Amino acid sequence: MSHLTPPVGSHDHIQGAADAPVTLVEYGDFECPYCGAMYGVIKAVQTMMGDELRFVFRQFPLSDMHPHALRAAEFSEAAATVGTFWQAHDSLYENQAALTDRDLVAYGTQLGLHSRDLDAAFAGTYDETIQRDFDSGLRSGVNGTPTLFINGHRYEGDRDVQTLVAALRAAAGS
Repeated sequence: MSHLTPPVGSHDHIQGAADAPVTLVEYGDFECPYCGAMYGVIKAVQTMMGDELRFVFRQFPLSDMHPHALRAAEFSEAAATVGTFWQAHDSLYENQAALTDRDLVAYGTQLGLHSRDLDAAFAGTYDETIQRDFDSGLRSGVNGTPTLFINGHRYEGDRDVQTLVAALRAAAGS
């Protein structure tokens, strides 16, 4: 399948206006090196596109390959409950080589998370939320990370800034 299922909704992590002409969805894994490389590309794309772009991140931790991916996803969901998902997202990608529980606790302290919030996250409080994203990825044909969708259609093109911006602008009609 090459269509995003379900469409973007209130349960998603969203940057940008709901009425932006183009939406980019990433299914990502915080420990995946390819997602780490894509992080910089997406940041540059967001800068270039400005208000024309709405960016959505969905969890797709590949725990079999990345032993810290699920904990990192749990950490980011705990951060979301206090309004710091995007700071957690950025911190995890900018510190991809340091994702142990100790590292996550340190990042949590920087973001103002209480240790009880992280303990609850690591005990599975957000596993259903993460699984919902993961299952939506499976329904959308995601089998690896990062997987991108532009306005609900899977993007298979090159992953450099210029090519991605061109594809986004074409989808936006600008």
